[in-house]
Amino acid sequence: MLTEYLALYPMLPAPPAFPRWCPPAGSEAWQTIASEKRAEILREAAVYAQQPYPLRRASDFLAFVRTGSRQADEAPYFFRRRKLAWAALRRCVEENAPLDDVIDGLWCICEETGWVVSAHNVNPIPGAPPPEAYPLPDAEKPYIDLFTAQTGMILSLVCQLLGAELDRETPMLRQRVKTEIERRILRPFMDTDDFWWMGVRRRDLNNWTPWILSNVMLCAWLFPLPLPEMGDLLARACGMLDRWLSCMPGDGGCDEGAGYWNMAGGALLDCLEILEALTGMHGDVWQNEKIHRILSFPLKAEIGSGWFANFADCDARPFLSGERLQSAGEKTGNAALRALGNRYRGRLADQMNDVPHFSRLLQLLFHPAAAGEPAPAREDTWLPDLQLRLVRRGGWTLCCKGGHNGESHNHNDVGSFMLYRRDQPRIVDAGNMVYTAKTFSGERYTLWNVRSAYHNLPLIGGCEQQPGRVFAARDTAWLPDGLSLDIAGAYGEEAGALHVRRELRLSEDGLRLRDTIALSKPQAVQWVFMLRNRPERTVSGFTDGVIWVACPPGLVLEIREIPVDDPRMARSFPGSLWRLTAEAPADTAFDAVFTVTEKEK
Repeated sequence: MLTEYLALYPMLPAPPAFPRWCPPAGSEAWQTIASEKRAEILREAAVYAQQPYPLRRASDFLAFVRTGSRQADEAPYFFRRRKLAWAALRRCVEENAPLDDVIDGLWCICEETGWVVSAHNVNPIPGAPPPEAYPLPDAEKPYIDLFTAQTGMILSLVCQLLGAELDRETPMLRQRVKTEIERRILRPFMDTDDFWWMGVRRRDLNNWTPWILSNVMLCAWLFPLPLPEMGDLLARACGMLDRWLSCMPGDGGCDEGAGYWNMAGGALLDCLEILEALTGMHGDVWQNEKIHRILSFPLKAEIGSGWFANFADCDARPFLSGERLQSAGEKTGNAALRALGNRYRGRLADQMNDVPHFSRLLQLLFHPAAAGEPAPAREDTWLPDLQLRLVRRGGWTLCCKGGHNGESHNHNDVGSFMLYRRDQPRIVDAGNMVYTAKTFSGERYTLWNVRSAYHNLPLIGGCEQQPGRVFAARDTAWLPDGLSLDIAGAYGEEAGALHVRRELRLSEDGLRLRDTIALSKPQAVQWVFMLRNRPERTVSGFTDGVIWVACPPGLVLEIREIPVDDPRMARSFPGSLWRLTAEAPADTAFDAVFTVTEKEK
């Protein structure tokens, strides 16, 4: 797709020297930024100025293979990059601000043996050794991971913003940065097809591909390659993007969840804007239907009041780059998407608090909000490839999905659902936790939050759903008011599930959940409900004080508090979640109906 567009729009003979959102310090653009943005820059920079650049120690890098800790290495790694970015911004808005923090930051990052983070220090292609084989980065064989590319982006932008001032100190600074970017990013990018995210050695691509490519392309623009070499780099990048696009479902859904749109659809937008600037590509690409769907995915997954359908490793209240959503809406003529972006623009610091996405901060700073944008009308969603369904009726929002258990960032959640009342969570998906060595290893499904036993699903004879693409929904059918699917195939043989037909229907009165189960042998069945608030038993079932759930007669209810002690999960669900189980005695057939209303019936 993009390779074909590139053939129609070759490199401009004189492409712009820098993006419009990255004007050099001292230019008029810096004098016109809003006073509150200027104050935020100075406030954030002052906090970072109080602390020196931390050591990045070999023992902290080794902690990943020794103890499973990612944070030991990532905390100083990301602090260094945030401190550098804020110091550069301070110099842009305050002419006499110290420059040494910028100089020291550039130098110490260039001195790092590797820009890869400890958790990514292995290239997972067929035949690759385990992470233990590479406990430290190899200085002679740089690996381009997400944050190697992002580091190149940060350093390139700092040199673009403050190039003249750095050169007055010594041209060696920018030359050193250029040398390191060529050695660690541009040369490896052009010389090998082995990096898994390129789609040559592996074809199961995810957000790594567009996210890395957006930063590689930006590095090549800001430390400009000669035009023929730039053309070759863009052609390679478009080939990789085309392979990623072929992995994306036709409905534009992101199986990693809405929170990963920043790095998937949002990064695709970055790539397309760079191509547009360097080649004059316009019009046609923005009208492509698949690109439209990918860019608008968050609009389809929004619940309201900051909540999103959070299947897989998505947070229930994810950070989304509002400016990127706004830009996507403007480029594709989608007014609802533009309006959604305006609502989520947030602060400059929001772009730096997870991983320091410096380019997004500058895009937000120099792209004004569209005044007077109305909130987009919320509509029902059906994404047939992802099998994601959102239904809204009378103040209720139902989110449910089919799919399979081999998705990127997968949770074993085929057939699970969430229920919101007036944009507030009642029956929930717990979402993500801080990543450790277990998160993307063979021990992933020892983590409670990814197991089906902690999703709104039945346990059959104590058996949970299993991971893998073969464990999938069958006969999934869109309903005007919900979803119908058979989830028996998501369980292993030991469950003895012949069929587990689940039907979810939403009306203005509430939710009707019906599970019709046939088993090859008598088994007890336990229905799990993950609740935001403490439930209490009632005569007919249970209530959390807002919703009332009527259960089939004869079920034994148990309630357990789950303190949320993980800091990432606590951003969405501070305090505790509650796991309620409703168990039926062993049998071979069940026809269970649960109804959820706002009043007891």
